[in-house]
Parts: sequence; C-alpha cells; structure tokens
Amino acid sequence: MTNSHDADKAAIRFHAITKQFGGAKALADVSFAVRAGSVHGLVGQNGAGKSTLIKILAGLQHQDSGTIEIDDVVAADLTPHHVEKLGLHFIHQDRLLVPSFTVGEALFLGREPRITGTPFLDRRAMKRQADSILQDYFGLRLPTNALISQLTTAQKQIVQMTRALLSKPKVLVFDEPTAALVRREADILFSLIRRLRNDGVTIIYISHYLGEIEDLCDDITVLRNGKVVVSRSMGGLSAKQIATLMVERDIAEMFPKPNVVKGERLLDVRNLTAAGKYCDVSLSLHKGEVLGITGLLGSGAKDVLRTLFGLEKADAGEIRSHEQAVSFSTPHQAVSRNLALVPEDRRRNGVALELTVAENITLASLGRFSKAGFLNRRREKSAVDQLIAQLQIETAGGNAPVRTLSGGNQQKVALAKWLSRQSEIYLLDEPTVGVDIGAKVEIYQLIGALAERGAGIIILSSDLPELVGITDRIAVFFRGQIAAELTSSETMADAVFAVATGSHERHRHVG
Repeated sequence: MTNSHDADKAAIRFHAITKQFGGAKALADVSFAVRAGSVHGLVGQNGAGKSTLIKILAGLQHQDSGTIEIDDVVAADLTPHHVEKLGLHFIHQDRLLVPSFTVGEALFLGREPRITGTPFLDRRAMKRQADSILQDYFGLRLPTNALISQLTTAQKQIVQMTRALLSKPKVLVFDEPTAALVRREADILFSLIRRLRNDGVTIIYISHYLGEIEDLCDDITVLRNGKVVVSRSMGGLSAKQIATLMVERDIAEMFPKPNVVKGERLLDVRNLTAAGKYCDVSLSLHKGEVLGITGLLGSGAKDVLRTLFGLEKADAGEIRSHEQAVSFSTPHQAVSRNLALVPEDRRRNGVALELTVAENITLASLGRFSKAGFLNRRREKSAVDQLIAQLQIETAGGNAPVRTLSGGNQQKVALAKWLSRQSEIYLLDEPTVGVDIGAKVEIYQLIGALAERGAGIIILSSDLPELVGITDRIAVFFRGQIAAELTSSETMADAVFAVATGSHERHRHVG
C-alpha cells in the first residue's frame, strides 16, 4: 500500500535510496518527498530503516544507489560539513555534546566568532548571540560558562537546538526528541517546532510516540523492513492506523493485561522521607500486582524508586518486605531481597554494550550457573536460549555483542538479565522509552506474564496512556508527595495528568 504524497515545492526528495549491509538490505528503493515548511513524521519499528536513512542524509553513511535532492539540486557525496552548509541540522536522541565543554564552547564549536583582526575568541559576541536565541525561543537563560555535564537532559537538548538555530537552518531533523522529556518539557518543544514551521523551517520528526506524530505532523512516511509503506498527508490518519501500518498487524489490544488475583503483600513503604526530594510516602505492593508511579520531573517519583533499590537513602520512614523491616542501603542488599531494577538509561546502566547477549543475561545470576567458581556453560546456554526465545530478542545469537542490537532488543536483554535471576519484585524505570510499538506490546506481555507468575511490579512511566493500560493502581506524585492513588481501570490518562500537574483538587483514593 503506497499513497505517494509529493509536493510542488520540496525541501528534500529521496529517489530510490538503497543501502545494504552484508546480505541484509537496510533500505530498498526508498522514495518520498518532504514538503518545504512542513513537519514531516518519519516512523517505523526499530530496524525499519529510519536510522540508516537519516545517517545517509547527514552524510555519515552513503547509499549504494539512488539520489537525494535538496532544494531541487542533487546532493552527491554528502559529508557532515557539506550537510551543515546546505542548512540541515540534526537534534539527536543521544545528545551528541562533549560533557567537558562549556555551554558557550558547545554552541559555537567549529564556528567560533573571533575578535576582528586577531586569532582570539570573541566571547562577548558568543554570549550575546546565545543569550538572544535562548531568550527569544525558550524564554530562559543558561550560564554560558556552565559545563554540559552539569545540565539536565532538557537543557542539553536546548543547547543542541540553540546551536542549530544560530546557523539559521533550512531543515531540522529531530530524532526521538521527547524520549527523555517529561510532559511539560515536551509541550514546550512542540510549541517551538510549530513556531519554526511558521517561520518557514522544514522539520523531519522521528518518534515512537505516535500520539505526537498525529498531533504535530502535516505529512508522514511509514517505513517497514526498509521499504516505504505509505507516504502521505496526515489528514484523517490516526495513531492506531499508523501503528497497524508499522507492524503489519492490527493492534486490537494495545495493552494486553491478564486478570491476576493479587496475593500476599511483598513490599510495604511507610512514611518514607528524604529532605528536598520526597516526604511522607506510603505505598504497598502485592504478589501479582502491577503498581504504576508517575509525576513531573522533580516530583520525587524517580527518587523513591531509586531509594527502593538502595541507590539513594531516605532520612526517615520504613520499608518492610514480607512484613519484616528491611534496609536497602546498597543495590546489593536490594538484590539479596529479590528486587530487580531495569533502569531508564539502558545503554549506560542497564546493559554492558561490549559484552555479549549471553554475558549480559546471566550477569546478575552467575551463581545459578556456577559451582566451586566454575561456570557451567551448557546450563548457561540453555537458560540464555530459552530467554531469547521467550522475549523474542532479535539477535544473531547469544554470542552477539549487545551494541549490535536495536534499542528495543537492548531493553529486552536488560529485562532478561533479571528474569534469569528469577526476582520477586521488579522496579521498571521508563521500560518502553525509545522502543517501537511492536517491542512495547511485547514488553507489556512480559510484564503481564511476570504478574501471572506471582511477581510484584512497580513501573515508573511518563507515558500516561501506557501506565493506565498496564497497571492495577497508579500513585501520582506532586511536589514530593503522593497526591492521589488511582485505580487504573477507573481512571483516564488526562485525570492522571491533572493530578501530576496540580491542576486537580488533591485527593487520595485507596486502592
């Protein structure tokens, strides 16, 4: 099914782009146009070819065949430097900034203004230009002498965007820009994108959040298995229809959730307090239960999750496991009590990229496969193969390095690591950030299977429809406290958001 949507005036045209790696075709005869002054959504599952296409556009890779036209001129042998001169800039998901640089150095890297007639940097001009853009577009100031490593995720993204805006771009490519942003920060970004479009800037917008695509984009191109499935105007196309096109199957039940009768209480948190982070937090978790927690950045929700795994310490309060008071001063103590944490930043904290899939999966459970210090490779391989099959991890095998896997499959490996240990309580921090719709559904099914097995799961997520769809209860944090505890089957995402933002009368429902 291809409904070609071309334009009289195209900022970019892709003509029959083909790219092959070894025996696999990453892109096959990809052709579509991006209208000038529009927001064009580019979507597809992990491995669909989006990243390869954007790397070719950025001059980081070269197509095997086909051409790219920019402003109706064929752009051959693109390089990153050439691409920037043509007015194309890229806002990457991984925030490609040097941590030890100051904000000013990062903004003007490679195009530093000089004092006339001298080799010296004109730091006043740098500060003046940066302050002007930051104030005009974002209504804020960032100290230009602050280090990139000291900034929040949202501030780093603002530095990336400001760097691009200083060059007066013709085209901006956003690659998963909201993956690490909370709702309020994302809304600011959407306002900026609409303003840029109104100013004549062309936007290519890549996101796994299909609601964003539906709300923000004028046109859309869907890739599947390296081919264009559809390229057309967004008019009349819903997020659900986009999902169906992406996975070639109907997402009739987006949030598969089994009915599980909750059992005994596994965890009991009473009046937990950490000065400046959260106060008087009480919650419980039962066998077979999926508990959601959410809140805006700085609400205390993430700090509580980290405290439960021994990564942070509380000043007061009590944690009880199986009705017995426990102290999780370190992650090792939490793991010894059968707790598992799947962190948000899987590339940095969830998996070891240079180790193999098998080594990652058994990293937290080597005791199961060892005796007298010797590893039973046969038992390890059997367990690894079983988990690869159970989680449908797309990999060349247990010996493949994790860095070669897509983001969704890396997330599955992070989950498999704790499944191998057969934990009792799972703490999942934004478990589906940056993964495609198909992988999300598979992760939801896995969460349901864990609950059926009798595990207790706590999920921290800023994806509110997801949270309502897969949990039994939701504890909503607001300014360091639980403002409401909602029964998921009796609430809607907008009601959760109202509590999280303080725009709803604070109340507590006992679940």
